[in-house]
Amino acid sequence: MIVLCAVLSGVGDWVGMEAFAEEKGAWLRGGLGLSLSNGIPSHDTLSEVMGRIDPVAFRAAFTTWATTALPSLAGEQVCIDGKTLRGSREGTNPAVHLVSAFAGQARWVLARQAVAEKSNEITAIPDLLTLLDLQGAIVSTDAMGCQKAIAQTIIDAGADDVLALKDNHPTLCEDVQLWLDTEVAHGRLPVQETIEKDQGRIEIRRHALNRHLDWLGAKPHWAGLQAVGRVESTRIIGEGVSTECRYFLCSLTATPLRRHGPWPLGHRKSTALGLGCAISRRCLSDAAQPRRPKPGARPPHGPECATP
Repeated sequence: MIVLCAVLSGVGDWVGMEAFAEEKGAWLRGGLGLSLSNGIPSHDTLSEVMGRIDPVAFRAAFTTWATTALPSLAGEQVCIDGKTLRGSREGTNPAVHLVSAFAGQARWVLARQAVAEKSNEITAIPDLLTLLDLQGAIVSTDAMGCQKAIAQTIIDAGADDVLALKDNHPTLCEDVQLWLDTEVAHGRLPVQETIEKDQGRIEIRRHALNRHLDWLGAKPHWAGLQAVGRVESTRIIGEGVSTECRYFLCSLTATPLRRHGPWPLGHRKSTALGLGCAISRRCLSDAAQPRRPKPGARPPHGPECATP
């Protein structure tokens, strides 16, 4: 409980967690009912106890808890995305890279899996998807997840997909971009517009979906492919205006406009994200060799495990 509360308060190292518990001792005892009969545990004790947790067993328990809290994903947008944990690189050890499944509407992290590096997302995503009951969900991925095997896994699970299309499929991307840009420019595709205001920023999105794919020779090679989509985003921040177009492969045959739309979106900060950081490989590796503070040094308080 001390580790959980400390991480949710932005503390990302064992010494800081001990200092947090010392400062909040009265609240931990009175507010949360912790006995702490042996006093506040040292940073070494916290590190050693957390280091005994089996990451595989923890991931299974975490996934079970998350899916119990959100028993059905029908109609939910499940965003698959990879993030490198800031501050997790240590010496020659690479930074921790996590692939997460995030329920966009409920704002829950459903499952996550550590990978050696970003390029390994392609093999990790199918394994992550098999942990979830995706029946009726809409699964969105960035360009890294735009793979035929991943599309097949999503369709086999009874879900729809929205796969971001970029230059990792250069010929397909060029064909889709040319077709959609031409159709929109000539007014042959209906365009739906959404406007979102947030923190001084206005974003106008224009969605277009084309279900007629007789011209697309690659269609048979992508499981469930029913349409290609285009989103033109105009972002206004103060006097600055920027516009970009993104393209997608979809198994959807309509454009369900919800608050964020069906398109892939970045992960928002959540309680579950913070908890996952606490049990990251960065913290578990520290358990083997807990760092002691130098005499007179001030305990650090930094969100070392925070996602960017």
